[in-house]
Parts: sequence; C-alpha cells; structure tokens
Amino acid sequence: MTVDSTRVVLLDDRGNRTGSAEKIGVHGPETPLHLGFSCHVLLDDGRLLVTRRALSKLTFPGVWTNAFCGHPAPGEEVTDAVRRHARDELGIGLADLELVLPDFRYRAVDANGVVEYEVCPVYVARAVGEPVVNPDEVAEVAAVAPAELGAALRSTPWAFSAWLVEQAKLMPLYA
Repeated sequence: MTVDSTRVVLLDDRGNRTGSAEKIGVHGPETPLHLGFSCHVLLDDGRLLVTRRALSKLTFPGVWTNAFCGHPAPGEEVTDAVRRHARDELGIGLADLELVLPDFRYRAVDANGVVEYEVCPVYVARAVGEPVVNPDEVAEVAAVAPAELGAALRSTPWAFSAWLVEQAKLMPLYA
C-alpha cells in the first residue's frame, strides 16, 4: 500500500477520525487534534534507544526524546506507521511491538509557539539491527538504562520532549 505521509489524520474530541489535512498545515499555534504515535525501543542489552530530534524539525527541534514518533497516514494502520518510521528514521526493524498506552493524549507548546496536540498511542518494541539515522529526522542517538533515563526525566524534565516526560510517568519501564 502506498501511503501519503504528507497528511495526518484529524480527530474529534472523542478521538474519532474526522478527515485528514496536510501535516505542514496543521502544526502551528492552533493545531487541531490529530493522530500520532510514540515508540520506545529497547536494545538487546536492555538499554533504551533515545534520540535528539534534528535541528530542522518544525516542532521541538534538537530536543531529546524517545526513539521515534510520528503520524500514521490516512488509511494506514498505526502499527504499519510505527514500523515505517522505524525504518525511515532509524534504519531498524522492530520485534515484539507492544501497545502499552493506547489512550495517551497530550498537548505541548514548543518555544517557537508551535503546538503538538495528539491522541498518541504509545508502543514499546525491541530493535532489530543497528541504528542508521536519517539526518532529516535525528541529530544523534544514545542508549541508556531505563532507570537512569527515568531519573533524568524526573530531575531535568525541561531537557526532554514533553510527551516523553508525560509518557514515562505512566510506564513502569522508567521506574
């Protein structure tokens, strides 16, 4: 299936799909609720893969976050979008993909005034292969023990994406 990754799925307040819009057009000071996802990726040694968003990103450039996040295209299953983004952003496959926070929703405002407003199901998976980053998406990667990352998120939340900070509060992985 060919997907139009330039569009996002729009949602009503109850999370029902209402249509689609150009991705570039929905991210601004009045961002409508739309569908996204986040994926936390474990390496074989038990550490978590974290990434720093590329400086060219429209929202939250240069911010450290979970392995990757994104938007399913209209008509695309969320799990297919997760796997597509893993390949496109990090050059990895995924095993043991598990939905851990199906109803996560957040609204965050970047320093530049751009708003992220998403229903954002959260997944955990295991990496298959070594990361080869797409520089348009990722500035750098690191691997860190989950408990160490959890402690950093609690002590310096300003250094990370708002969605990672909020997701970690709900995930035993970061205890």
